[in-house]
Amino acid sequence: MSASRTKRRQKARRRADMSLLGGIRPPIAVLSALLLAVAALTAFLGKVAVPPVSEAVRTSQQYFAEDGAIALRASLDESITDLSRTTTLFNAGPPVSADTVLDKLGSVYQKWRGTAVIEISSGRLEAQRGENLPLTVIDRTALGEPGGLAPRMVRLENGETRLLTFAVLSWPGKPQMLLVASSSLKFPGISLGKFRAIAVADSGGQILSSDGLANDEQIQSDDVKAETEKARKQLKKFAKSAAQKTKAHPLTTKEPGGGGFLGVSGSLLGASDGGERAVAGYASLAGPEAGKGTDATSLGLTVVSLLTVTEESTATVDSFIGIAAAGALLLIGLLAVALLIGTVQRPLITLFLESRRISRGDLRRRVNRPRYGEAARIGAALERLRRQLLGEAPENQVGLHVGRGRGRIGARALLAACSALLLLWSAPLVLLLNRAGEHVAVPQSIIHDQRERTDTMADRIRRALNEGHADLTSMGLLIREGSSPAEITTVLERTLTQHPRYASLYVLRNDGTVTARAGAEPHHPRGKAPSTAPVVLLESGNEPVIVEYAPAPGLEGAYVVGELRIDFLNSLLKRPGLGEVRVLDEKQRVIGGNNGYLAFSELPNESLRALVTGTNQKVGMGPRPSSVLLRGNGDGITLAAAVPMAGGGAAKPLTWTVVSWQPAKGLAIPEYSLQNRTVLAGLLGLTAAVACLGWLHIIVVRALRELTERAEALADGDRRTVLFPRHHDEVGAVTRSLEIIRQQLVELRKREAAGPPAQDTHSVHSAHADRAHQAGRN
Repeated sequence: MSASRTKRRQKARRRADMSLLGGIRPPIAVLSALLLAVAALTAFLGKVAVPPVSEAVRTSQQYFAEDGAIALRASLDESITDLSRTTTLFNAGPPVSADTVLDKLGSVYQKWRGTAVIEISSGRLEAQRGENLPLTVIDRTALGEPGGLAPRMVRLENGETRLLTFAVLSWPGKPQMLLVASSSLKFPGISLGKFRAIAVADSGGQILSSDGLANDEQIQSDDVKAETEKARKQLKKFAKSAAQKTKAHPLTTKEPGGGGFLGVSGSLLGASDGGERAVAGYASLAGPEAGKGTDATSLGLTVVSLLTVTEESTATVDSFIGIAAAGALLLIGLLAVALLIGTVQRPLITLFLESRRISRGDLRRRVNRPRYGEAARIGAALERLRRQLLGEAPENQVGLHVGRGRGRIGARALLAACSALLLLWSAPLVLLLNRAGEHVAVPQSIIHDQRERTDTMADRIRRALNEGHADLTSMGLLIREGSSPAEITTVLERTLTQHPRYASLYVLRNDGTVTARAGAEPHHPRGKAPSTAPVVLLESGNEPVIVEYAPAPGLEGAYVVGELRIDFLNSLLKRPGLGEVRVLDEKQRVIGGNNGYLAFSELPNESLRALVTGTNQKVGMGPRPSSVLLRGNGDGITLAAAVPMAGGGAAKPLTWTVVSWQPAKGLAIPEYSLQNRTVLAGLLGLTAAVACLGWLHIIVVRALRELTERAEALADGDRRTVLFPRHHDEVGAVTRSLEIIRQQLVELRKREAAGPPAQDTHSVHSAHADRAHQAGRN
């Protein structure tokens, strides 16, 4: 009964003296908890469900809808800006007739379905070109109010929707006139492929226009008619759902930290139908900058894309590796924790108890010394100090030091052994197990989407170059003969402010002299005549410069020249889900990209160069877009597409190519998801080991090694060095006990130096004999 009571008291004193924060127990406890958590996570690797339609396919349709929304918004805003800017140029010049305004407008831009000029006060139609416009819906009395000139959508009698854009023509002494232009809500240059449909819906979910669905005249059979009708119904259903979802704020629909598209976007999945499913992507029209809307974004439009895909197998990837790896981690973790507790934690607690006993004057029993490492060396030092407190001199303590074998296996070696055990488990998961390899089945729709999206991007670049040349042409037509350089500079500066695509605008005469300039220094060769080609690529050192030339008839053969910022070209290429994108010139040199690149360099590998060469070879009617899966390059599977920049306009003579590629392992395909989860489990196990064992080394082992040197020095006779604890933990408690012992030895030396007190010689000899006899027994 008394023995058990004594043990309980000892445990209570031990808990009272130990620090609750820090020390050797917390890192070992945290390591145990983390290893249990990682083992539980690893066990869930066993079953990875394969959805009917992979997340990669759904995400690809979302990206496709975002591309359509960006292209439509840019086209609408460009049309609105062009009409406003052209009207400003007309207003700055002498009055002209309404027919002249529409003729010059039509000779430069071919983007509007119809244009008209009406007198605002009377409502009389002055001139009209193209299709008839619904002028009766225009409220002329509200034009002077805020927002009176804002674009608006109207529905024609045939059911089609038009976007009406307005601008006011005003000259001194003349009645004001309203310039009206109508645009269709068709997508500019969106490559749909063979099996996709895309539509624009209003805020109520009603479809305003669509592409990719066959008209009645194109239907050749009942089967095609049934498929088209089914696609129309699905598109209407998805459009209503998408219109509801896009009413939310963009920040509430994205994950924290998510970037990319600035509007609301997502994907929708239809019901199964004979082994096939309809997948839709949707996106709202969003401005080019976060928090800033445009005239197009105020229309409340939503873009919806539709694609029917074949369902994938609903089986699961059953892997025994996950459960086996979790069991292996439990065994290895148990072994590592037991090693730490048995060889580091318990010896250190034993040292704490023994050092406290010695410092309190209990010298009757020998020190219970640990067997290995720093703890054994400190225990040996404590035993020597105990004997010194009994009166034995340090130089007489021969044979009490720890042997070489025992002292060599220290705490650092034990931590290294534990690290090796945990690394033995983590390394195979990170490097070997559940590798997807180069035989992963990538859905065919994703391969097609890589090509179609790259084709859409190539068309965006071509249209941007054509729009820039059209702007220069309109300025050249409106610059009057006899205009002063100051007047021309004002026009150039106004255009430069409205269109950030330009780095420099200037008027260049046939002799190569610049008569007016706005923006940066021109790169056109000094003294050289303007180029007859509308778009030219110049090399200015290591920087590509895109220069556009448009004639100015009113200045006797002079040209309006615009130099496009290369950053503007690169900004068109920044789309998620395409990987690396590069624009190549006719020599297959890189002149633009969405990420870091070296201008005028080659593509990074031979496979991509061969793809571009094969794409640009003329087969049949000309070059064709292509997409492939590249295997065997040492980097896994790579999805690549190359598209020649083809089409009309000023950019037609350019033989540029747009190339995109991305690793397939970045796609949300089940095989890659399993591989990524396996690697994650291995990295988590490795991180837990490094964090906890590193914590143990920094807080405990380093202080323990330093304490070992101090304790041995103290046992060797160093009484001058004060021992300060670094932390309030077990090592710190041993350090405090050693400091008390040092002070006791100093006091003992002082008493011995002062001599024994006045007593008979027989008593002194008897006391020394008793201490020596007691030391020998112990």
